[in-house]
Amino acid sequence: MTRDELIAMLRETRPDRLRALWAEADEVRRANVGDEVHLRGLLEISNFCVRDCLYCGLRTSRRDLPRYRMTAEEILAGARQAAHEGYGTVVLQAGEDYGLEAGRLAGVIRTIKAETPLAVTLSLGERPEKERVLWRQAGADRYLLRFETSNRALYNRIHPPVSGRPSNRVAILRRLRLLGYEIGGGVMVGIPGQTYDDLADDIELFARLDLDMIGIGPFLAHPDTPLGAEDAALRAPDGRQAPNSDLMTCKMVALARLACPQANIPSTTALATLNKAHGRELGLERGANVVMPNLTPVKYRALYEIYPGKACVNETAEVCRGDLERRLAAIGRRVGTGRGDSPRRARATRVECAK
Repeated sequence: MTRDELIAMLRETRPDRLRALWAEADEVRRANVGDEVHLRGLLEISNFCVRDCLYCGLRTSRRDLPRYRMTAEEILAGARQAAHEGYGTVVLQAGEDYGLEAGRLAGVIRTIKAETPLAVTLSLGERPEKERVLWRQAGADRYLLRFETSNRALYNRIHPPVSGRPSNRVAILRRLRLLGYEIGGGVMVGIPGQTYDDLADDIELFARLDLDMIGIGPFLAHPDTPLGAEDAALRAPDGRQAPNSDLMTCKMVALARLACPQANIPSTTALATLNKAHGRELGLERGANVVMPNLTPVKYRALYEIYPGKACVNETAEVCRGDLERRLAAIGRRVGTGRGDSPRRARATRVECAK
């Protein structure tokens, strides 16, 4: 699509045009990554964070939030459960927490790789490159670092820097690829001040980065944050503000699929939170091919409250797996087998093995 076509589709409201977009995205998804839905077991291993983002419930200035870090034993138990449930990947996610010591986490990664067939995805923020190198050497396969918006001024407005340290997530993603990681980025949809033009820029950046993973969810601010309390002053004027609706999020998922046909794209928890009845299915029917069930111990889940009312907070892993299988079958999809690597990585592996 041209840029003008992207913006027009983002503004589209006609049901017949939207049905055509959903159908095209679903067909591109089927042709490139198939009908399997790959499950990534999510472990939220720490809710400490050094950052003070204006919308996030984990922001460092929230003094009333009880903080936790999972022990190595708890993380390994979660990874073993992911393998037992038949998931192909475990995702270790946290705030940007330097109390998660890099060497100890490398040891956990090595144990997961030695004891299970799982791929390991890390989502730990802007940690130093020497740590990302260490974790890659330990066996980590993927790194997810959402850049949230390609509008640099908007990003800086809602993501204050840490001690004056500059933040360039796009540059970090490019370095991660050179280290051999599958790389994942993504955005929030409907940030106060975010325009339709910004969303078109996001889609074009997905394509330029040729991402292996793309996470897209609606902007949902925690009520105990500056943007949760008041965002009206930041909103774009004159009909330019992009809404944080499930419809706009699904448009972005579909357009991301068309821009990056072979990417792994989750139907996110944020979308399922915004539309608890059908949000996950809507994402899967409009280009997504991944779901990330939460394997975090229930006693910690309510404390990892980036935004309020998260879906599936109280479900056990067994209940979640059974519910997912039923819901996938209802839309003609099936649970994936294997690690669900990106087609790019699979091709590279085949070439390397042939040498």
